[in-house]
Amino acid sequence: MVAAIGGNALLHRGQPPEIDIQRANVRDAAAVLAALAEDHRLVITHGNGPQVGLLARQSEALAGVAPVPFDVLAAESEGLIGYLLVEELSRHLGADRVSVVLTRVVVDRDDPAFGAPSKPIGAVLSEQDARLLAALHGWAVAPDGAHWRRVVASPEPLEIVEHDAIEVLLHAGQVVICAGGGGIPVHRDTEGVLRGVEAVIDKDLTSALVAERLGAGDLLILTDVDAVYRDWGTDRAAPIRAATPAELRAIRWPAGSMGPKVEAACRFVERSSAGVARIGALGAAAAVLRGDAGTTVSSR
Repeated sequence: MVAAIGGNALLHRGQPPEIDIQRANVRDAAAVLAALAEDHRLVITHGNGPQVGLLARQSEALAGVAPVPFDVLAAESEGLIGYLLVEELSRHLGADRVSVVLTRVVVDRDDPAFGAPSKPIGAVLSEQDARLLAALHGWAVAPDGAHWRRVVASPEPLEIVEHDAIEVLLHAGQVVICAGGGGIPVHRDTEGVLRGVEAVIDKDLTSALVAERLGAGDLLILTDVDAVYRDWGTDRAAPIRAATPAELRAIRWPAGSMGPKVEAACRFVERSSAGVARIGALGAAAAVLRGDAGTTVSSR
């Protein structure tokens, strides 16, 4: 099983990004994940939105120092969250049963996403400050609600560089934490050497790729909502308990929230022989896995 947990599950909306707060949230998540590991070979992926945003803002605030490239920020956030997760999971499973793999994910440098950066990162800015920083650092900037922010490309994940290492650890009985924040974005240069790129890969799409390549039976996407809802945000909102990829693709989903989760679930089911994807709340993971809660996506 691949269990993907959102970055907001580790730092809830509105909470200050203090390590003690994140540790408390990770402690709750670890109890849920450890229970899943009792009956499954488990791979854990995770988001990093709040954490990598904080690292980016800290980098931008250092006067006279060039901002840290985003592939490096992604690696830093993988290490930070991976450490917090392994620390708490070890209390349940033992220190010798949990491993963290710093994971690079290959993207195509010619992906159209690089021509249309869309993923907001870093500090909220005024339009004037955003344009000044864009001119200074060569950034792309765009409106984000009433403010402006830096935006980076969000290309398709194509290859998990550390796949073999993840597979070896999994078969050795390890619970493996990997591909945090969608992985460290890299591309192959003209000589085939892997180079980091300024991008953010969607963690749910990477999680689906990890699950597909490992031949997982289940992809569990655990978030801060209890299911996929039709007509979300209206008085007609209703949870979808079970659906096929075709049924979900017939509905238009918000690009920045549920859309990537639905797309990841659909891809995994379509590309695996008998895989099932499930989307639901982290705290109800066991019920989501049984099909008693959340949304189940299958080929049926």
